[in-house]
Amino acid sequence: MFTQDPGKEMLQILQAVIFLLSRPDNDFTWSSWGNQQNAIEYVSAIIDELRSGHISDFTKLAVLFAPTGPIQEVSINSGWIEEFMQLADKFDRIKYTLQYS
Repeated sequence: MFTQDPGKEMLQILQAVIFLLSRPDNDFTWSSWGNQQNAIEYVSAIIDELRSGHISDFTKLAVLFAPTGPIQEVSINSGWIEEFMQLADKFDRIKYTLQYS
């Protein structure tokens, strides 16, 4: 059961992702973003969509947390895979509720 609104919980997850992607020693070599600025802009755009109450393409949100997705690639190369896995577990727990609400 959810402790809060799934949309708010997803915002918290994505804000945590931005915090992790903002770390100065991150390695974006294997991510599709190529660099920190692109990564933060991409996730920020999804946050903006979520705040507006509409996600135009849920797939792009799901891809972020997929195995070998861009966040996981950065997390592996940058030493925070455990933190990513915790966020991915939270994402998996609420994604269907958010997608079909």
